Amino acid sequence: MALSSALYSGISGMNTNGTAMSVIGNNIANTNTVGFKSSRTVFSDLLASSVNGSGGDAQVGRGTGLSSVDNLFSQGTFETTESETDLAIEGEGLFVVRPQDNDSLYFTRAGSFRFDGEGYLTNAEGFRVQGISYVNGVLSGADPTDIQVNINAGLSANMTSSLNLSTNLDANAPIITAAFNPADSATYNYSNSTTIFDSLGATHQLTTYFTKSADNTWDWNVVDENDAVVYSSAAASNSLVFDTSGTQISGGTASIGPLTLATGVAAQTIDFALENTTQFANDSQVISQTQNGYSSGNLTNITIDNSGNVLAKYSNGEEIKVSRIALAKFSNFNGLRKEGASLFSATGESGSPRIGVPGTELGKIFTNSLEQSTVDLASEFVKMITTQRGFQANSKVITTTDEMLSELINLKR
Repeated sequence: MALSSALYSGISGMNTNGTAMSVIGNNIANTNTVGFKSSRTVFSDLLASSVNGSGGDAQVGRGTGLSSVDNLFSQGTFETTESETDLAIEGEGLFVVRPQDNDSLYFTRAGSFRFDGEGYLTNAEGFRVQGISYVNGVLSGADPTDIQVNINAGLSANMTSSLNLSTNLDANAPIITAAFNPADSATYNYSNSTTIFDSLGATHQLTTYFTKSADNTWDWNVVDENDAVVYSSAAASNSLVFDTSGTQISGGTASIGPLTLATGVAAQTIDFALENTTQFANDSQVISQTQNGYSSGNLTNITIDNSGNVLAKYSNGEEIKVSRIALAKFSNFNGLRKEGASLFSATGESGSPRIGVPGTELGKIFTNSLEQSTVDLASEFVKMITTQRGFQANSKVITTTDEMLSELINLKR
């Protein structure tokens, strides 16, 4: 009897609209959940019976069913926060986290992170954020691991092993032929002192003296703080030579040492380079100077920059790159499984994640920011009205069909 089918059609409509209302309610409940991605229900009709009519075979629907509940991975707006470890992603990427007790990976857009007592970067549930480590200042090619900063240890001293100077030497300086003597200013045209560090982190001075020995030719000598000459370019046949336009064409690099700058310290060799040295008709001056040594220091702060680098800052002024935040991307985001706590897990439908560092493909990171929920309240309220009306209409199908069945039964009276 077709009337019985109408009852089941009405039930199917009430069930699917009831499920839709659950999805709407969940969206509205998570209006203020950080990184939440709203969902939607997709219905499909049920076609399961055929009838014979005068015009031939016909098909009669059996109601509706739930086809899928899709996660809508649209871009959310950003909220500015005061925490330097709050992160938001502009783009398709997701943060990668894992629980402490196993190696399962989960994915999230909620970037409200913090460092725990052991120095691990974690989310609110204690899941550890994954990143790619730096080794000696260079990003490694290893798989992502837990991001951890050693908060209980300071930074040990690093003795200077390289020193670079960028200098202009005055082309109008007079030629000096007298033998170099650091105590006699008449034997050189210009000097510059640089602070370096020994193996214990103590500071010392190395002074570079420049003497114009001929047209477009300069000798240079390096002297320690005891006025001992530790390098002579004239003795090493390594004088600076310039062309007629003032561009350096030879000389300027040397390996100085081994030096023992104080008692009880390791001997050190310094790779010395006069980079981009020029001879223009301007005052002699050092444009820039760099050296790679530093004293010991204590951890003062941990920050994350907009490239996703986790930076440990120390009292000696050094800033060490510890790790870089890893992001993941999927070929089918709708295939991800919701795990609660704003977490997703990979499935066969989502495919395997493509994990890498922030960039054009995976997304850009913003610090002091959190991504807000993508729930549109106005849209959800409209859906709520239409879903309520759909549920109400299907309930009318059932009550009307019941009245028709009552009339049928009353035919016997």
